[in-house]
Amino acid sequence: MAIQVLTPDVVSKIAAGEVIERPASIVKELVENSLDAGASQITVEISGGGTQLIKVADNGSGILRDEVEVAFERHATSKIASDSDLEAIASLGFRGEALPSIAAVTDMSVITRHQNDEAGTVINLRNGVIIAKDKVGCPVGTAISVRDLFRNVPARLKFLKSSSTENGHISYLVTQYMLAFPEVRFNLLINGRTIMQSPGNGNLRDALVEAYGLETAKAMLEVGTTDTDPSAYPLSGYISPSSISRSNRNYLSFFVNRRWVQNRTLAYAVEEAYRGMLMTGKHPIATINITLLPQEIDINVHPTKREIRFRREGDLFVAVQKAVRDTLVGFVPLPGFRPAPSLPSTTSPGFHAPLDYPKADAQTSGPLLHREKQSGQSHGQLPILRVIGQFRNTYIIAESPDGLFLIDQHAGHERILFEQVLSQRATKAIEIQGLLEPMVFEVTARQAELLRSRSGVLSENGFTMEQFGERVYLLRSVPALLKKQDIIPVLTEILDFLSGMQGSDWQEAIAASLACHGAVRAGQTLTFPEMEELIHRLEQTQLPYTCPHGRPTTIHVSTSRVEKEFGRR
Repeated sequence: MAIQVLTPDVVSKIAAGEVIERPASIVKELVENSLDAGASQITVEISGGGTQLIKVADNGSGILRDEVEVAFERHATSKIASDSDLEAIASLGFRGEALPSIAAVTDMSVITRHQNDEAGTVINLRNGVIIAKDKVGCPVGTAISVRDLFRNVPARLKFLKSSSTENGHISYLVTQYMLAFPEVRFNLLINGRTIMQSPGNGNLRDALVEAYGLETAKAMLEVGTTDTDPSAYPLSGYISPSSISRSNRNYLSFFVNRRWVQNRTLAYAVEEAYRGMLMTGKHPIATINITLLPQEIDINVHPTKREIRFRREGDLFVAVQKAVRDTLVGFVPLPGFRPAPSLPSTTSPGFHAPLDYPKADAQTSGPLLHREKQSGQSHGQLPILRVIGQFRNTYIIAESPDGLFLIDQHAGHERILFEQVLSQRATKAIEIQGLLEPMVFEVTARQAELLRSRSGVLSENGFTMEQFGERVYLLRSVPALLKKQDIIPVLTEILDFLSGMQGSDWQEAIAASLACHGAVRAGQTLTFPEMEELIHRLEQTQLPYTCPHGRPTTIHVSTSRVEKEFGRR
């Protein structure tokens, strides 16, 4: 193909592809424009997951009537004028690409009024071309409506997810800006329902209440650097105590000069500060604001300004890690080692041998577990094992005809419960436990959208709940596996899992989570009958050698290996 200059229409669509990944991308660009305009109130309205309608209205400074048309020309912006301005960018948007890129793939209308204009201006665009312009009465500010996203690029629609998924991305995005600008009142409406309404009073903790719920916000710890340390980066925000965690990193929010950024260095610094305080696979909640000189950062490295570079990244890592760690250590001392009791006295909570199971002898030896191999059993089954004891209250020691086995009691019980849940659900016989009193459960905006569209998935697994408010639910029953657990963190974790998964993964993800929370813990003392029953049930599973997350449940040391180590062969 010969080299040729692309037509303006093709160039506009390429630019739109760089800026607009999904409906949330449009919301991001329009909200940033509103913030740059000095708005103290921003309302976001969504329909059809953002493909039917996205409307962002603000009470900012508005656009002068004579400049409205210019705003939709490529590379037109009021935020920079020369290349030297790129060294000291203080605004959120500056590329001059957002409005023309959005207009190129949508039907768009703008109603705006600058404080110096007596009347407002309304314009309509199609395929990036202004097709109508008129005067209109309106308050100072700007309201931009975007309809029929990707109407003229239908192939892009195929890559969008369901409306509930896209709504979740938008809710998450608005939450970030609500935390970055607590002095701005944000309103989010999805399909006519008010999903989020921040107070806009400038108090970050109050914004955290709207984002994560009252109880979580109350428990958050204030983090910051002091003015007395000249080498410290100005840093402020809130972090969760080690007693509160989440199953993914979606609750880590970083803002540099009020700009929401995604940066691995910052995330790693925070997680390193929690090292030794959180279980593997758990992550903290953090909302951290960092103030840097514009010359210290480079934000002109990504079309959507999502990523950022730091001139002294190593120093910033140390500063963030130290500030977070100092806050955690100052709140509560690091936990010390507490030796487990040497002899079990009672049946451990959370795992029960059958009531008619024969009692074992004293804690010196256990009987051989004589179990008949069933026909058709796979070659991956465990051999016959005799329980010898428990190591560090975490691993069951058992003897086989060919050596020793160490069984991770938590991982093994996870596998048992995982297959049990799958089996019960397949026969629609999930065991549930009704609550004497309903439990109030407050969710985030993103979780609320997920519950509206996927509540049936949870009910199939034993969670019975009813909506009590826009983002408040009453939990009336839970899976029987969780009857002795703290239910709210478990349900929060499940919702976090579901928000990032497709339909085919949901059922197994829920089963794995229920199994994990229902299983005996590492460090939990087990009696001999309990250990024997656990091994007996593990042998009946289809995949006894791994837990649902892929970790091994057993370690085998052969007799020949033992004899070799002792010099007997």
